[in-house]
Amino acid sequence: MKILLAAINAKYIHSNLAIYSLKAYADAYLEKALDYVSQQDMEINLAEYTINQPFSHILTDIYKRSPDILCFSCYIWSMEYIEALVRELAKLLPSMSIWLGGPEVSYDAAKVLARLPQVKGVMKGEGEETFLQLCRIYGGQFHIHGLRGLEGITYRDADGEIYDNPWRQTIELSELPFVYQHVEEFQNKIIYYESSRGCPFSCSYCLSSIDKRLRFRDLELVKKELQFFIDSKVLQVKFVDRTFNCKHEHATAIWRYIAEHDRGITNFHFEVAADLLNDEELKLLEGMRPGLVQLEIGVQSTNPDTIREIRRTMDFDRVRNAVSRIKRKGNIHQHLDLIAGLPFEDINSFARSFDDVYNLKPEQLQLGFLKVLKGSYMEEQKENYGLAYLSRPAYEVLFTRWLSYQDVIRLKGIEEMVEIYYNSRQFTHTLEELEKKYPSPFIMYDKLYEFYDEHDYGGLLHKRSTRYEILLEYIGGAYPKKMEYFRELLTYDYYLRENAKTRPKFAGEYRIAKEEVRTFYDREERERNYLPAYGAYGRNQMRKMTHLEYFVQLGKCVLFDYKERDALSQDARTCQVEL
Repeated sequence: MKILLAAINAKYIHSNLAIYSLKAYADAYLEKALDYVSQQDMEINLAEYTINQPFSHILTDIYKRSPDILCFSCYIWSMEYIEALVRELAKLLPSMSIWLGGPEVSYDAAKVLARLPQVKGVMKGEGEETFLQLCRIYGGQFHIHGLRGLEGITYRDADGEIYDNPWRQTIELSELPFVYQHVEEFQNKIIYYESSRGCPFSCSYCLSSIDKRLRFRDLELVKKELQFFIDSKVLQVKFVDRTFNCKHEHATAIWRYIAEHDRGITNFHFEVAADLLNDEELKLLEGMRPGLVQLEIGVQSTNPDTIREIRRTMDFDRVRNAVSRIKRKGNIHQHLDLIAGLPFEDINSFARSFDDVYNLKPEQLQLGFLKVLKGSYMEEQKENYGLAYLSRPAYEVLFTRWLSYQDVIRLKGIEEMVEIYYNSRQFTHTLEELEKKYPSPFIMYDKLYEFYDEHDYGGLLHKRSTRYEILLEYIGGAYPKKMEYFRELLTYDYYLRENAKTRPKFAGEYRIAKEEVRTFYDREERERNYLPAYGAYGRNQMRKMTHLEYFVQLGKCVLFDYKERDALSQDARTCQVEL
C-alpha cells in the first residue's frame, strides 16, 4: 500500500509542516497499529511542489509514483491547481483513492466532494490522528466501512452518497513527534515549527479564531528540539504559533533559551502581539544578538471602530511603544502588517492607518488585502458589510461599503511602490529625504504610483538599476532643483548594498581620479587607517571588497566596506575618508 502526501507551495519548496507532521505521527504509531500487516506493506512518501512548476511536471511525477492513496494539503494559493490535478489524475490512475485536507476544504467539505466527484474524502481540521486511522483502515486492520465511524472526515461511499462525520477532538501538542530528525533532508529549506496551536483572539477574518482550545507543547520538549536546530546549524526556524507571546511564561522561556544557547547562525521568526510585550520580554529581546530574532506584528488597522468590529484586541499606543523601543536597539528585524478592505475603513481611514504604522519605520511593511475565508465570521457578515470578493482563491476583497474597487486598485499600486522602494531596503536614505516633501508617507507613495501608472512602468520586472533611474526621473519632474542632491542619495543607497564594479548610468560620472584611488589604497595598505580587518590581504583585495565615492552635494568622500555588513540590514560598513 503506497500513500503519497502532497503539497503545492506558494513560491518555494519548503518544509510543509502539515504533511511532515502527518507522516511523522503516522510513522510513530503505524508499527504497533498494523497488527497483521507488515511495516513494509505500508509505504508513506512525501511530495512537495510549487505553483510555479509546470503543471505537466507535477502530473507526470505523481503518475510515475503511482500511489494507491493520494492526499493533498489544500490552501487558498494551491486549491485551483490541486483541483485541476485531481481531475486529470483520476483519468490516469482511476483506481487511486484521492483525499484532501487543510483549511481550504475543511469548512465546506460536502460541497468540495460534490464539486469534485474524483475525490474519495476530506480530512477536516487537525489531521494527524485522522490520517493515522485512515492508514489503519486502508492497511486492512478495519473493513472499509470503518470510514463510517472515523471522526474528522467527510467522505463518499461506493454508491456515491456523501457522509459528513463529526469533527475530531483536538490533539495534545506534546503527543506529536518531532518531524525534523533527519535534518539533512531539509537543506536549503525554511524550517517551520510550532510550540502552540490555537489562538486566544477572535479576529473575524481569521480561521485560527475558530479553534478556541489553545495548547502548548511541553517546554522541555521544545528546548530539546530548539537545541537540535541550533546544533544542526539550521539557518532559519519560523514558528507558526498564531500569537507566540500570548502566554508570558512560555514566550520568555523560549526566548531566554535561544539567547543563552545561540551560536551565531540560526535565526528564529515569531508572530507576536506587540501590545502584549511586557518589560521583561522587551529586555530579553533588547539583549539578543542582531539577527537572532525577527518579529512579525499584525496591526491590520489603527481605526478603533475597525478594530472593534473585527473582534480584535489591540492597543496601538502599546504597539507603538514596543515597536519603537525595539527599533531604537537596532538588533531585531520587525515586519508589520496592514489589511485593506476591513469594515469601517475607507481610503482616508486606511491612509491614516498606513501613516501610523509607516512612521514606526519597521524593516518591512506589508500592505495586504482582506481574504474572505470559508468558515470565518467575516464571511458570515459579508452582506452587512457590502463585501464583494473574488469567487476564486484567494477570495480577495473587490469592494466594501466603505472602499470602492477604484480605491482597491489605487491601494494595489501603493502596495507595489512600498514593496519596490521601502521593503527592498535599497532606498532608505533617499526615501527619508523624499518623505519631507510630502504631507504624509501615504501621499508620497500615492504620487509615485500615479507616476508609474502614467508611464506604464507598473507590473514590469525592471532590473535593480532601472528602479533607481525611474525614481530619479520622478524626482527630476517633481523637484528639478533637487535632482542632483537626490542623484547622490540614490548613488549612496546603491553602493550601500551593491558591490558594483560597473557604474550604474543614473549615478553620473565618477568624481575621483584613478591616481587618487591608487594613492588611497597604497596608503591604506601601509597604515590601516580605515580597513584594519583586511590584515595581510593587500591592496587588490581591499579594492575588490570596497568602493570609494565622492559626493559633491553631501560634501564628503565615503568608503563602502562590503566585508563588514550590518547583520540586520546587510548594508556595507561606511566611513568618511580623506583622500
